Amino acid sequence: MIRRLAVVAAVVAVLATALSACGSSEPRNLLDSIRNGKVILGTKFDQPGLGLQKPDGSIIGFDASVSEYVVNHIADEMGVRHPEISWRETPSAQRETLINNGEVDTIAASYSINADRSSKVAFAGPYLVTYQGLLVRKDDDTLNSLEDLNKGRKLCSVTGSTSAQNVKAQLPNVQLQEYDTYSSCVEALRRGKVDALTTDETILAGYSAWYPDEFKLVPMTYLKDACVKDALKKGGAPFSTERYGIGMAKEYPEAVDAVNKAISAMLVAPAGGQSPWEKALRDNLGDEDVDSFVERANAPGSKYDLFPDVGDLDFVTAPSTPCEGVAS
Repeated sequence: MIRRLAVVAAVVAVLATALSACGSSEPRNLLDSIRNGKVILGTKFDQPGLGLQKPDGSIIGFDASVSEYVVNHIADEMGVRHPEISWRETPSAQRETLINNGEVDTIAASYSINADRSSKVAFAGPYLVTYQGLLVRKDDDTLNSLEDLNKGRKLCSVTGSTSAQNVKAQLPNVQLQEYDTYSSCVEALRRGKVDALTTDETILAGYSAWYPDEFKLVPMTYLKDACVKDALKKGGAPFSTERYGIGMAKEYPEAVDAVNKAISAMLVAPAGGQSPWEKALRDNLGDEDVDSFVERANAPGSKYDLFPDVGDLDFVTAPSTPCEGVAS
C-alpha cells in the first residue's frame, strides 16, 4: 500500500509539473503581470530595425523599444518597480493564438490593425503609420518610381504576400520572384538576382539601416485608378496604408487604455528635444529614412501620415470607396 501511494504521489507530482509548465490557457492581464513584476512581450526575432534577437539573446528594434517603454511607463504610473521582461517570438500566423492562450501579455511585431484581427484580439495604438514601398540597390539609378519596374524588372516579396500582388496588378510586365522570407529577398537583392523588394517601408528601412550604404527606399503610389479587393484606389494614392498596433486580450479593456496612455506619453517631445518615440525610431531605422518620412508627412497637401492618432481605430470599420466600373 505504501508503495502504491508513493507511485500515485509521484504521478500526481509529474502531472502537476507538466500542467504548470504548459501555463494557463486564460488570456493574460498586462496590468496584473506588471504588478506581479514579470511580463511576457511578443515581437519578431528576425526583422532588423523592428524586432531582432542578438546573439546574447537580447532583443532590439523599434517594436521592442515601444513595448519596453509602455510597460515601464505603466509601472511608473502604478507606483511599482519596472517589471522583469521575457521576450517571446511571435510569428505572424500565431499571434492571435498566443494572445488568447495566455502565452504573452502583448504583441508588437509589425502587427497591422485590421478588421479580421480586431475580431479576435484587442489593439492599443496605433503607434506607427507606414506604407508599402520598394527597396532597391543604392547604385541603381534606373529604379526611381513604381513605373520603372514595368520594364521587365524582377520584383521580390514573400510567398503569398499581398504587397507583391498589389504591384503585379498595376504592372503586368514585372517579373515576380517569391521567397520564403524577406531576409532571402534582401540577399537576392544584394547579389543582383532581383531588382527590388517590396513590403512595408518600415521593414525596408530596417534592412537599409542594417546594410549601410547598400540600399535606398523608393516610395510607391498607384499609377492609375485601380480596384483592389473591391475598393477604389485613386491614381497617385500611396500603396497599402498600414497602422501598427499592440495586440492584447479583449478581456481587459483597462489594460488597453493604459497602453494607449503610455504610447501617447512616448510621443510627447520635451521642449527643444526629441520625443522618446522619435528617438527610438531614429535609433532603429536611421536618420536618413526617418527624415524622408517626416518631410513627406509634413509636406503641404500630403497624403501620407507618420505620427499616429493613438486610440482612434475608426479606420478599421470605415467604408471603402466603391470601384464603380474600375477594372480590378
